[in-house]
Amino acid sequence: MNKSVFLVSGGFRRIIGPIAEALSIPADHVYANRLLFDEDGSFIGFDLNEPTSESGGKPRALQLIKEKYGFSHMVMIGDGATDMEACPPANAFIGYGGNAVRDAVKKAAAWYVMDFQELIDELSNSQRS
Repeated sequence: MNKSVFLVSGGFRRIIGPIAEALSIPADHVYANRLLFDEDGSFIGFDLNEPTSESGGKPRALQLIKEKYGFSHMVMIGDGATDMEACPPANAFIGYGGNAVRDAVKKAAAWYVMDFQELIDELSNSQRS
């Protein structure tokens, strides 16, 4: 639909990267935690330069995206408390209950969907209008 899509997650790039690739989302549109290893392959920690590596990271990531790309409007879609906390800087929050229904998220969402197809259908219909 000619919209920029970003994946912002408290999860790990090694898991999110292949999903982004399968969805044709550019790697620079992924904000997630990066695991760090030393020369012998031992885990040494997390990349603290990633905005999602600390509490409040999703709002920071969204603000960085807004500033970098000059967006004035942004919608966050997610299933957890950290997703709804990213509004603002997102202008709206759509809750998703397809994995787990969280009452606080459901109550805070401007719109709550149980199936991404519902969201896709509605967005497709609005594009035609």
